Amino acid sequence: MRAEQRDAVDRIAGWLVAASRVTALTGAGVSTGSGIQDFRGPQGLWTTQPEKERLFSIDAYLADPEVRQQVWQLRLENPAFTTEPNRSHLALAELERLGHLHTVITQNIDGLHQAGGSSDDQVIEVHGTIHEVECLECDRRVPSPPVLERVRAGDPDPRCDACGGLQKTATVSFGQSLDPAVLQRAHDATMGCDVFLAIGSSLVVHPVALLPRTALEVGARLVVVNQQPTPYDERADEVLDADAGEVLTALVDAVRSQQGS
Repeated sequence: MRAEQRDAVDRIAGWLVAASRVTALTGAGVSTGSGIQDFRGPQGLWTTQPEKERLFSIDAYLADPEVRQQVWQLRLENPAFTTEPNRSHLALAELERLGHLHTVITQNIDGLHQAGGSSDDQVIEVHGTIHEVECLECDRRVPSPPVLERVRAGDPDPRCDACGGLQKTATVSFGQSLDPAVLQRAHDATMGCDVFLAIGSSLVVHPVALLPRTALEVGARLVVVNQQPTPYDERADEVLDADAGEVLTALVDAVRSQQGS
């Protein structure tokens, strides 16, 4: 980490120690360190394989059995079921333990924040979770592993055991609305914070991309940590173009030093 970045981390640590409430928003760049491919980065899924973007459309999923079969096969291969939390997840959990992070709003569906030690009730998964499967007709939810076992055993498009309806993982696809209650929780966590950390997110996917603007409007400090430019770089109080894990690990050390623990 460059000297000016270390200085920035020290400043941010001071803000966290002084804040009454800190909220973090995390995107795909937080999970790449666990081997989970992002979408829009230079090596992102849609950058390298743009034809796969269609697989994330709810309209295509509902209309085309072949799309559903491809999606289920992708779920079988998803590293979220086998990978471990990386130092970004561990650092955010440690900031919570130290009393300097109240809420994690995540765009990720992999459950790695909870696996890394963040309290389940402090993590807001705005795009859902891959660890559950929901029926699109009766809204029944079940854990993913038994359904994925059916796919692995040869069922290409497993239907709901209760009603026979179409199922998909409990993730938000393009064309689906975010859960209003979940979005309200994210909004409330943003409205009540003194510092808003935007980490590993392109900040272009709405409505979540509006949260940093909300933070600025209520007078919170905005910190952006991302290795690609974002629309908020010019308005942020600090911008670090660096690896999220490196920054967050250094931030934990700086917070400990400043609070004397």
